[in-house]
Amino acid sequence: MTTPLMHLLAPGRIGGLEVRNRIGMAPMGSNFAESDGHCGERIQAYYEARARGGAGLLIMGVASIAHPVGTAEPYQVGISRDEFIPGLARVAQRAHRHGARIAVQLQHAGKTATRDLADGRPIWAPSPPPPLKTTMMKAFTKEEMASFVGAMGRQKPQLRVLDKGDIEQLIEWFAAAAARAQAAGFDGVELHAAHSYILAGFLSPYYNKREDEYGGSLANRARLLLETIAAVKHRVGPDFPVWVRLDGEEKRTEGGISIADAVATARLVEQAGVHAISVSAYATLTDGVAFTEAPLVHEPGALVGYAAAIKEAVGVPVMVAGRIEPEVANDGIARGSYDFLLMGRKLLADPDLPRKLIEGRAEFVRPCIYCYSCVSQIFVNNRVRCAANPQVGHEFEWPIETAQPRRHVLVVGSGPAGLEAARVAALRGHRVTLVERCDRLGGMLFFAGLAYPPNLELLDNLVAQVRALPIEIRLSTEATPALVAELQPDAIIVATGLRRTAPAIAGAELKHVWSGDELKRLMTDDRADEIAARKLTLAQRALLKAGGILKVTDSARALQGLSKLWMPLGRRVLIVGGGLVGLELADFLLAREREVTVLEASDKPGRELPIVLRWRFLDSVESRGRLHRQARVTSIAADAVLWTDAQGVEQRTEADSVVLALGTAPDDSVAQALASGGVPVHLAGDCREHGCIEGAMLDGHNAGRLV
Repeated sequence: MTTPLMHLLAPGRIGGLEVRNRIGMAPMGSNFAESDGHCGERIQAYYEARARGGAGLLIMGVASIAHPVGTAEPYQVGISRDEFIPGLARVAQRAHRHGARIAVQLQHAGKTATRDLADGRPIWAPSPPPPLKTTMMKAFTKEEMASFVGAMGRQKPQLRVLDKGDIEQLIEWFAAAAARAQAAGFDGVELHAAHSYILAGFLSPYYNKREDEYGGSLANRARLLLETIAAVKHRVGPDFPVWVRLDGEEKRTEGGISIADAVATARLVEQAGVHAISVSAYATLTDGVAFTEAPLVHEPGALVGYAAAIKEAVGVPVMVAGRIEPEVANDGIARGSYDFLLMGRKLLADPDLPRKLIEGRAEFVRPCIYCYSCVSQIFVNNRVRCAANPQVGHEFEWPIETAQPRRHVLVVGSGPAGLEAARVAALRGHRVTLVERCDRLGGMLFFAGLAYPPNLELLDNLVAQVRALPIEIRLSTEATPALVAELQPDAIIVATGLRRTAPAIAGAELKHVWSGDELKRLMTDDRADEIAARKLTLAQRALLKAGGILKVTDSARALQGLSKLWMPLGRRVLIVGGGLVGLELADFLLAREREVTVLEASDKPGRELPIVLRWRFLDSVESRGRLHRQARVTSIAADAVLWTDAQGVEQRTEADSVVLALGTAPDDSVAQALASGGVPVHLAGDCREHGCIEGAMLDGHNAGRLV
């Protein structure tokens, strides 16, 4: 019988290794090993969760072949000595327990080995790397810079250009590491020859300027990789699955690896006996946004073209990652463009994704919202996190267990914190009542989805899960002491979000000046009549009602489309505040052809955003609009905003509409009103501490888990 995802969910083979489906976990650095490189309970439970979730193949990322030499993360997995084998074996055993296959990616970071820099060791490179001119550090806060620079060390960097003895040592490290992986019970190894790491550095005509037999022609530049493959296969035997990860292109790198180089290299490694090829790409970090061009792509399916070109040239299976939806992957596999889909961020957000697809429950898959919170942690040497899934990295210590005793829990507010708290509490067996002041679920997440569409996917998922559980939902309901007396809950979780106070700016009361809260209420029909009466003209109010705008406000997607035709903002919009809300709103308005100026009082706009997403928003606003740092607003007039720049010079910017995207504070007023009833009250999300979606999800999860 055919199914919609029959090709993606069909078994596959890599050499003699049979894999139960074509979904693999992409190799990612997680910082989940112990500080000495051993695989403790944290990383074992992390991989076991993905195996239990139904993935066919897991690839453990960036295991260091020379640990601590050549590492780029403080908690990177080591595979350089036999003492690492027992911990690695437990990872493999726990994956096999659930029917998954698991491989380990072998890596030496080469010129990007920041732990070598931090510890005063020389970095290894094929030849002296060209100087990098980049603006990526401009967006870092002082705290992030301190963490980043601390990891880089405070000594003058040392460079070691590999000689013949070093090359022999490097090959031996790879071969010995592969043998340890085999001894630990792994099902295969991947040689990381991408992302400018040591093997990729030799392959790249940009980074490799050697004049011996390891430089120059492609055959020479591939020599190290081919000799490494031969040594690995000699050590583990011809049947043990061995594959390589290659760059389809080095973007933003003049004279770097091209797709023609990648195809030619793929043919060479196939001839050398590899059992598969994993396709990626790399972009030189000339600025921060380059990172989301490759290797962590923002454009859906951005690596598929490289994979298809390589697949056409070789006969071994081809794997590809890069924001590919399951339905798209199913079609790609059916067409023969590639053989395996690798998921990274998606399996962070929901380790049970494959199982849910197999069971036909795709609507319950927790989505990745592409906020880059996960990888942003790596830049500042923290462990990976996931905004959509607070359990990432905590699987071993935060299980959702049946509550004893089971109680009646009242959850107030249906934003991300409230929905997650209700979901988790219900999964634990509590009787849950969820009350929401508005006539729809979602709170600020509904409005956040207008500005950043991936947030809508998270909202849809949370709502679907909550509605599928035995949770009593009361919409258009105020949480009052009288309601508590009626319901008689055993515990209350309050997740009512922020309050916004108007800043003390002359002219802030003018009709064309909007607070973020007023925009939210108007666009989501939360007591919108009151806002419309004060802010809109008669014609606009008539359109709002007769045109049925409020009739579509139960659908953020409909509102997104509608907002391209009508919004209560003029052509020239000035946003006061360059934090998360200001930058997201600016990006949203620029896409709707508004002329946007953002004034930020500090020198570091967007500091609440994860670093990588911050790069993207800053690039969007500065390339299409105007962003002024250290700008102080002095007054707002009918047609302009007066402000002083970083030098104290007075400026005037004409504006048809002004949005005040600042002045937020936790709103615990509901919690205080309910506390007098004698029922324990727990705060979650922004009403406790402003933490954006990630903080709200984490707070809600913990509240539901601990109540």
